[in-house]
Amino acid sequence: MLLRPDGGRPRNRISLAEPEAGGQNVSGEGDTLPDVPDALTADDARHWTVLARAALAARRTEIDALNVFPVPDGDTGTNLYLTMDAAIDEVVAAHERAGTAGPPTLRQECRMLARAMLLSARGNSGVITSQLVGGVCEVVLEEDVDVVDGACLARAITRGAELARASVAHPQEGTILTVADAAAAASRAAAEEGGGVTEVTGAAVTAAQAALERTPEQLPALARAGVVDAGGAGCVLLLESLHRALTGSWSRRSGELLSAGPPLQRREEWHVRGVLPAAGGHDLGAGPDLEEDGPAYEVMYLLEESDAARVSALRETLDGLGDSLLLVGGPDLWNVHVHVDDAGAAVEAGIEAGRPRRIRVTALRPEAERRRRPVDEVGVVACAAGPGIAALLEGAGAVVVPSAPGARASAGQLLEAVLRTGAGGVVLLPNDGDTLLAAEGAAKAAREEGVATLVVPARTAVQGIAALAVHDAARPLEEDALAMTAAAVATRHGAVTVAVKEALTWAGACRPGDVLGVVDGDVALLGEDLAATAGAVLDRLLAPGGELVTLVSGADAEPALVAGVAAGLQRSHPEVEVVVLDGGQPTYPLLIGVE
Repeated sequence: MLLRPDGGRPRNRISLAEPEAGGQNVSGEGDTLPDVPDALTADDARHWTVLARAALAARRTEIDALNVFPVPDGDTGTNLYLTMDAAIDEVVAAHERAGTAGPPTLRQECRMLARAMLLSARGNSGVITSQLVGGVCEVVLEEDVDVVDGACLARAITRGAELARASVAHPQEGTILTVADAAAAASRAAAEEGGGVTEVTGAAVTAAQAALERTPEQLPALARAGVVDAGGAGCVLLLESLHRALTGSWSRRSGELLSAGPPLQRREEWHVRGVLPAAGGHDLGAGPDLEEDGPAYEVMYLLEESDAARVSALRETLDGLGDSLLLVGGPDLWNVHVHVDDAGAAVEAGIEAGRPRRIRVTALRPEAERRRRPVDEVGVVACAAGPGIAALLEGAGAVVVPSAPGARASAGQLLEAVLRTGAGGVVLLPNDGDTLLAAEGAAKAAREEGVATLVVPARTAVQGIAALAVHDAARPLEEDALAMTAAAVATRHGAVTVAVKEALTWAGACRPGDVLGVVDGDVALLGEDLAATAGAVLDRLLAPGGELVTLVSGADAEPALVAGVAAGLQRSHPEVEVVVLDGGQPTYPLLIGVE
């Protein structure tokens, strides 16, 4: 969506100048917008994204200062700007990867932009805005159009408002949702009267501005601070940018232009008392809306490899853990946002529901940040199924507990190792799905002994190795555990082994001597040759992409097996880096990890 109408790449910054009589000029770009259209085209959409980014860039600090709800974190404007900026970059990159010839169609732009906004969303405001934009894109794709008239645009704005409201577990009036609803209603009314896209967007802007001015009447926190809702202000900017892209002029009501250049005079209608608060929030004194005992952390992550039923269960779990819950997306990718006291539980719930990635945890209160400071260096206890794996983990600073099929570590052994570290905080790596419960029991017992202990749910050695690679003993325990968890769950894993008895697997019935290809813990392939089956497992694991492959050879692996698999991988995927380790583990001649 970011190619200019002449087919060139846009500059990162643009400035808008007051249009002179007879033409609408976007200064700095050299483009002259066409006469006011009766429909929205791909060119108009491209103008809108650039104008919206410029508007948010110019107003981000002022919007940050408006923010008072639901917590005084003061970053709504920044989140909106970063969401739009990153989405724009992703769409440009997607076009370059696809090798699109000429300016893309509106449908192509919408398909890419909707996903890019979901992937780039930051904070409550960014996630909700991704749904506003996603709803507009959804209508364009459903109706299979490359030119949008007034009626279609009204339906699109309405869909965006509906998706935004549906994304919030407990909608609150006086927020961006209220502003979006008002814009949607006004756009429908204008379309019903036969208005084109400029009449529809003009009506939406006017209604959104009016709804924004009323937000202090709906939220006491806003009234006490003397400001309008921060997210609603961002919504108004997006609509004003769309109207400008279609007409070449800003709202006549505000009489001002937005630019990415020098700071502008503030928008007086956003400050009910006429007093500009300091950036980062307001000192409201005691008040029920901003109590100090609110949730301590903001948790965000993307969720893959899930389904509607598990996402529904995740929504219920997270709703019980905290507030400000947003869970949007589907059918193959969801964006999760929640404010909680137990950040680890929010991440673990995501692991139960699918594969979380891009995990980010932010402290919302000063005392929460203090709790995240380490009592001393963070220790690591890791299970190892073979001597090579043990040596690798020990070399990385972990206290190692032997644990292999038939001789898995007990909770007592793991507890003893935790205490042996001498650290005030410890991360536990079970590196085996069947040792997870023992690790949880050991962690609970260790906490009762006064040692803060968290379990990273690594289900195989390659996930444990990936987690330990990002371990930082100087980080706060919870932050370190979350970073390690993110690395572990982002590592797809597989293995090859040989069946020792008849069994019914997901790949069919197997007999003793059959080669089993394991993908993410399940037998997915049956074969006759270890190397060939390993290659097939790798093909499955690399299908979604990957940059690094780790091959861990077992105690019974022939040297030629690992060498042959590595050589085949270099031929089939020359772009992938391959690391070969001598693990010495029993049962599995080869363990495979893909990052």
